[in-house]
Amino acid sequence: MARGSQRQNSPRRRNRDRHGRGLRGPLYPATLPAARSRAERFDALVIEALEPIETRWRTELTQLDVAVDDVPEVQVEGEDGVVEDGNVPLARLLPAGSDNRARIVLYRRPLEARAKDGGDLADLVHDVLVEQVANYLGLDPDVVDEG
Repeated sequence: MARGSQRQNSPRRRNRDRHGRGLRGPLYPATLPAARSRAERFDALVIEALEPIETRWRTELTQLDVAVDDVPEVQVEGEDGVVEDGNVPLARLLPAGSDNRARIVLYRRPLEARAKDGGDLADLVHDVLVEQVANYLGLDPDVVDEG
């Protein structure tokens, strides 16, 4: 019997890949921070940057949501409430809609593209959040970032 025909008729299930190394699985256990995706790590950075601002301005920010999008949508020139680097928006403040809640939207990929490393990205996210919260409250960014 030829080797190839034996495999075709074999009812057993293959537990290894064709090179004999076994099935591929996650490189890190899901419980370790290294297993998180770039988007999950960015979300954690945003939460970390928002905590001190939210602690200080809790009562003023009850009607404000913060969201993250990967990339900005195509925009109309001259829109208010947009923080840009060149012509690429980094964040946007959307006014309150029918639900009476305003929203700050941070754009992950443009922010990541402008950061040199993780520390630089954390600083950039913090600065953009401070500027957007200040814009929402009608205050100077230095007043929002005090403390």
